[in-house]
Amino acid sequence: VPDAVADFLRQGNLPAHIRRGADSVLATLPWHRGGTLEVVEGRAQETDRASITRAFAGIAESGTIVQISGPENPTTLNFLPEAHIVVLEKADIFASYEEAWSKLRDQMGEGTMPRTVNMISGPSRTADIEQTIVRPAHGPKNMHVIIVR
Repeated sequence: VPDAVADFLRQGNLPAHIRRGADSVLATLPWHRGGTLEVVEGRAQETDRASITRAFAGIAESGTIVQISGPENPTTLNFLPEAHIVVLEKADIFASYEEAWSKLRDQMGEGTMPRTVNMISGPSRTADIEQTIVRPAHGPKNMHVIIVR
């Protein structure tokens, strides 16, 4: 993952600086293998150009990433930086939305949900003004998913 992140940032001509949440899996990765890559923890700041989060699930039928909010994955990381890198475990890819919702209910417990569930399928777009497509309308203009075993 660190090599893939450093490579993505280089290819996108982005600084070797990335922000992540307090996710325990991301925290234990060997970030030193990413060369000069600087990794900081916390909510996204206006000056951040790239962020990395770990997805709760992926939906194969639509190519959607499911993110749940919390200290380990602040929602700002999904939407504020211009590039959003997502780490998705292969075992967390489901065929349908229903399977991902079942996993969420099982993990959270009866009657409990996270504060926010975001389903992200790529950069937003709009054609509200003069029917001209604008990308991104809000949020990152690039989303890069790294699938790991």
